[in-house]
Amino acid sequence: MKDTSPVTITRTWEVALYGSYGEGSSARVYLGTRTVTLSGGRSPRGQLLPIVAQVNGCEVSEVEAVSLLNWAKAEGRVTLLSEQRIVPTIGKRRACELHRLMSHAGIPSGEHYGFAGVALDRPVFSLATLTQQEARLVWHFLQHTHSTAA
Repeated sequence: MKDTSPVTITRTWEVALYGSYGEGSSARVYLGTRTVTLSGGRSPRGQLLPIVAQVNGCEVSEVEAVSLLNWAKAEGRVTLLSEQRIVPTIGKRRACELHRLMSHAGIPSGEHYGFAGVALDRPVFSLATLTQQEARLVWHFLQHTHSTAA
């Protein structure tokens, strides 16, 4: 199954930059460090979002940020400081709707989290924290195991 759930990935590196002003190892000069951040991902419909780039907290073009990373890889040092992956959840409003659908299907309110856990094969403590893809799996499981007629 192709995963089209929206995911935002943000990576931040510290890059140490060096240059040279002549021939030989003594001509190598430390130019300083920069913090480079790249963020990108997919929309709720699975479409690629534009990449956002920053250097020292200021927005720059993706080309400029990648150029600094490549320069530091070739002539200096690159250290990954952080990586963050964010998968949006369905939130309280849609979770409330899923609770309502489960109740109409005859699942007692005290068993909603357990039901979702069986559908996903993992513990569920809040329907609001489900991803769109997980909520669809719970909904399909509900349709195939219970009548949705009130």
